[in-house]
Amino acid sequence: MEDVIIIGAGLAGLATAIDAQKAGRGVTILERYKIAGGRCADWVMDGMRVESGLHRWLGFYTALPRLFRKADLDPNDAVIWEDELEIRLPDGGPRGVLGLSPLHRPLQTAAGLLGNFDLMSPADKAELTLFFSSGLLDYALTRRELDQQTVYEYARKRGVSEDAIANLLIPVTEGIFFLPPERYSAMVLMGLLAPAIKRPHTIRVGSFAGGMTEVMSGPIAAAIERRGGSVQYDTTVERLAVGDGRVRGVYVDGQLIEANHVVLATALGGAQPLIREALGDHPWFEKMLALPTMPAVTLQIELDEPALPEDHVVFSPKTVLASYAEQSRTTFRDAPGRLSIDLGQPEKFIGRPPEEIFAAAMADAQRVGLNIENNVRRYRVVDHPQDFYLLSPGSEALRPPQATPIPGLTLAGDYTRQPLFCSMEGAVLSGEAAAKAVVRAATA
Repeated sequence: MEDVIIIGAGLAGLATAIDAQKAGRGVTILERYKIAGGRCADWVMDGMRVESGLHRWLGFYTALPRLFRKADLDPNDAVIWEDELEIRLPDGGPRGVLGLSPLHRPLQTAAGLLGNFDLMSPADKAELTLFFSSGLLDYALTRRELDQQTVYEYARKRGVSEDAIANLLIPVTEGIFFLPPERYSAMVLMGLLAPAIKRPHTIRVGSFAGGMTEVMSGPIAAAIERRGGSVQYDTTVERLAVGDGRVRGVYVDGQLIEANHVVLATALGGAQPLIREALGDHPWFEKMLALPTMPAVTLQIELDEPALPEDHVVFSPKTVLASYAEQSRTTFRDAPGRLSIDLGQPEKFIGRPPEEIFAAAMADAQRVGLNIENNVRRYRVVDHPQDFYLLSPGSEALRPPQATPIPGLTLAGDYTRQPLFCSMEGAVLSGEAAAKAVVRAATA
């Protein structure tokens, strides 16, 4: 009999395990892959090191660095601060670099806001200031109503011009979560900004100082094992074991593993089939099972030389290059050149042959001034058909809390209710809440 079984060794599962251990619970993590990290992982794919997607560490995060410290790790060892982003429009359009650290790069941050007139006119900046100010106020006061509007609808109601939408809002929405402003909930966009506005001195953007499994997920999993926990890799949970009105454990390879408590800490796309089979007729799970998912596709390229002069995130609206970054000076320092690209509107690319995806990306790379095709050594496509929950209007009302009405079962994952939506920070917050739910259940 296990004490607490946690399904999934992503950040939500790892955060649950760390806090459950601190509360005196024994933990066993069952992970279907050979490595820890879930959507925050790196591994070797057909001889090339790849990552699950282009991730950035935001300076206003508090839960993620807290998880590092709980595992006796220094978060500063895992991050290299870049503190800027670039917008490149295609076909000879304007470009601009925006500083993103008022404290650490005040002059660059101020210059980016006051300059870049090719990207945004003074009138556009005034419109966007009103848009974000009113949006943050509505997020604080009328969150549900805000979630009924797309970013595009809300922007047009606030008088934002089509040029400002094209040059800033499309890069922000497609660049971060691959959705155009016509499909993106205005509440989600404002919710992503709200923590930064509350703590403006912490606004920063950093890349990882190595693969995410190498510098984050793996060391945290190792800390859990040092403290007596078990992390079992290459282990697929086939179904939940339900009996006498409670979850009694899980089935692996047809064998029942009993547990006092089970925490389902997979992504939404992995959690829904397990819930549907075991508890699909329970009305409490109706909303969770109706919560739609969205895909992600990333193209990762190894080159003979760096594709860009700086390692920082670039957004290129009106192309398939939603966001991309040179990483040979930061995350993949063993490669002479290393470009990771998150593709916009990824549903168009799910299931397509890698060579077609590569050709589409190279065509748009030329449009933004990246003539790199002749320098490519090799490339890999990493796709996730059900990566996040869909951040469209109305999804917020379908997100479940961590505690469930079924004894022995708790949920963890960034799709569960917490304020940071689809993010590393949100995954950790969900894990912390899940651990509290486990402890409460034991003392009830």
